[in-house]
Amino acid sequence: MSATAEALDTGRAEAFAALCETLLPAMGAEEPGAAARGLTAELAATIPTLAPHTRAALLELIDAAAAEDFAALDLDPATARLLALAVELPRGRHAVRQLRLMVFGALVATVDEHDRNPIWEELGYPGPLTPPPSAAEAPKDLPMVTVAGPAATLEADVCVIGSGGGGSVIAARLAAAGRSVLVLERGGYNNEQDFRQTEASGGAMYLRGGVMWSAGGQMGLLAGMTLGGGTVVNSMVCLRTPDEARQAWAAMGVEGVAGPEFDAATDRVWERLNVNTEATHYNRNTELMVGALERLGHGHERIARNASLDDDPKFCGYCNNACQQGCKRSTLKTYLVDAAAAGARFLVDCKAERLLVEEGRAAGVEATVTGADGEAIAVTVRAPTVVLAAGAMESPALLLRTGIGGPAVGRHLQLHPAWIVNGVYAEPVESWSGQIQSAVSFGMSHCEEDAGFLIESLTLSPALWAGAMSFAGAADHRAQLRKLAHMATWHGVSHDHGSGRIVLDEDGEALVEWSLDDPVDRRVAARAHVGVARMHHDAGAEEISTFHFSPRRWRRGEDFDAYLRLLEETPAEEYTAYTAHQMSSCRLGADPTTSVADGRGQLHDTPGVWVGDASALPTAPGVNPMISLMALAELTAGHILDA
Repeated sequence: MSATAEALDTGRAEAFAALCETLLPAMGAEEPGAAARGLTAELAATIPTLAPHTRAALLELIDAAAAEDFAALDLDPATARLLALAVELPRGRHAVRQLRLMVFGALVATVDEHDRNPIWEELGYPGPLTPPPSAAEAPKDLPMVTVAGPAATLEADVCVIGSGGGGSVIAARLAAAGRSVLVLERGGYNNEQDFRQTEASGGAMYLRGGVMWSAGGQMGLLAGMTLGGGTVVNSMVCLRTPDEARQAWAAMGVEGVAGPEFDAATDRVWERLNVNTEATHYNRNTELMVGALERLGHGHERIARNASLDDDPKFCGYCNNACQQGCKRSTLKTYLVDAAAAGARFLVDCKAERLLVEEGRAAGVEATVTGADGEAIAVTVRAPTVVLAAGAMESPALLLRTGIGGPAVGRHLQLHPAWIVNGVYAEPVESWSGQIQSAVSFGMSHCEEDAGFLIESLTLSPALWAGAMSFAGAADHRAQLRKLAHMATWHGVSHDHGSGRIVLDEDGEALVEWSLDDPVDRRVAARAHVGVARMHHDAGAEEISTFHFSPRRWRRGEDFDAYLRLLEETPAEEYTAYTAHQMSSCRLGADPTTSVADGRGQLHDTPGVWVGDASALPTAPGVNPMISLMALAELTAGHILDA
């Protein structure tokens, strides 16, 4: 741990407490502030665990507040100064975004021993509907490997790093073919007995515990980290790869993607995941969106989902914290079961540190397992074939730490930036209830050159929304929180024109470099905000708001055209995007200067190392990528067997 990661000294602790109180001050005896709620000390203790770039940004803000004796300011001048520091400091917006997420996320997500939070009643949020099943009712049947410290060595024909959509497919196919397969998973083994229908528990199944930020703090990133990967916590959107993406991939030298072989691979995935539309049902949030799409002349379609037909929509709002009812046909319920039945083994709580390369080819993996008592166990896996399937952030980081993969490692990162626009309606919407995503419109998917955006509804996660909403002052923010039950949430999901990059931070971990500097992406972002705002206006919203850093809010009776101009003219630095789709950072292709692996999925410079996750996608498909990456993994598994 670096010096800056140590606990706050007295001066910093006082300044941090003052900043927290500025966001969450006491408002009467019945509304205590951050310190009285017990949040300040709890949050201060988490600062050393933040990613280095986010920690540094927050400490800059804390130091600036300490230098100005922030604790001595009354609420109004403290609020004004905090918002001014967000602009004045080099990483001020990043710091304030993180501070908001910490304070308001803790306010809404923290639960007691009964998984309850007293603020939920005020927000109209129901909280968990059912307790998790017992261990006997939901046993953990997948075969786990256990290791004892301080070091251990394991052997396999194939070591698959990552158990999500891509890794699970490859593990199942190779195990079925008789290969000895060992799957490494950085997260833990969680199943229905662990799924508590709360954001507090769900965060443990995400990389770095939930939302992490790009280097500049403008992109919030969500990535699954549990056995089954993102398929356990995603929204189950199943869309086939567009033909134009497949043709582009084929032109880049990827084998088998343009014809019937990829069709067959997609069909196999579709069938194994039980993808269907029969179990798809619209909630009030989606009904409002669909009505607006129809009136404005945009087509839409019902989203196919990988769900069992007995999927009860009343439980679906907790889907991003995993499905307690077991209706989500994630890889935990499908491909990992297949892999286990064919003899595959699994090692969880295992971080792959670097690859072993001997005489120019794959020889295995060096990893660290966190034992039950927290001890670190060094594990060496000896395997002549290694599959990178740790996700589009972790897979390139692993190659960078190893020093292989060529000049394209980490480059060409695609993120499908999502631009969220909220509408407040007279009647309750309860966007946290029902299926998270059930309808999609492709009407704006080519609105700017070869880029554009999909329009989809999404769930309202109260803690995330509390931290992501623009902040203009404590009283205003609390008033906005009280409107959450009346809020409909839709977003424009962009098809990237530019790209980002994965590099290593000072701790040797993945760091996303991304900014809204591509002019086409900038225009798409503006059009997404304007287009979705028009929909809310048409649907009768009384208020419209966005996740821009500073408030961009309209109320019925105000000049709507002026509001749309405000959205169009918003400077790039004010935008805040979110992504659950990280792709293309170890992409396949024929050219080793612009791709990491060849057209079959094997590294250009290191035989025996294969790429099998979303990082392999040559470009962003422009649709939710789960089906695309799994179909490509089906092809890659065949190429590994043929090698």
